[in-house]
Amino acid sequence: MRVLVVEDERNLADAIARGLRKRGMAVDVAYDGDSGHEMAFVTRYDVVVLDRDLPGVHGDQICAELAASGTLTRVLMLTASGTVADRVEGLQLGADDYLPKPFAFDELVARVQALGRRATPAAPPVLELADLVLDPARRVATRAGQPVDLTNKEFGVLCELLKARGAVVSSEELLERVWDANTDPFTTIVRVTVMTLRKKLGDPPLIETVVGAGYRTAEVAL
Repeated sequence: MRVLVVEDERNLADAIARGLRKRGMAVDVAYDGDSGHEMAFVTRYDVVVLDRDLPGVHGDQICAELAASGTLTRVLMLTASGTVADRVEGLQLGADDYLPKPFAFDELVARVQALGRRATPAAPPVLELADLVLDPARRVATRAGQPVDLTNKEFGVLCELLKARGAVVSSEELLERVWDANTDPFTTIVRVTVMTLRKKLGDPPLIETVVGAGYRTAEVAL
């Protein structure tokens, strides 16, 4: 899942980003409305965690423009004011959810995860291929009933490939969906991650390379 955090309180923004990354999400951060506005419309995020009162472009404007654009990106609006009137106004602007400060971090994570599920075409809560079972909510992978120990990036790549249901996913798409904006676009990290993922998943192979195009899940007969 790719998340953008737009929050001018740097310590809070960095804390949110660190926490979401620990949950396996790819997270970019903007500390003002101007950069947040630009990033939100350059990259397709699953969720934007958006402070309402931002310097530069106001959070209300970013929210309204995202909603008007028809994007699948979901907006979780943050604000220091938690009155009913403020919540209603934020939702009317196009926010998908609203969380007043201060908040419990576990609640923020749960809301981001819920919004992320609505940002992409519906997929089963548990993804399966042959004897492989992937549970994104619990971040658990098993093959033939045995746990498979995956890094966050390996888990993210596998999740994207399973959600594609046999369609080819390019390295560029995987880089955009699983890694954040600080990753070198010319890196070989996707190829290396797929290679280690194949080793961990074992035989018969579940991931195919489509030369010049990307990767897809393989058809496996049990």
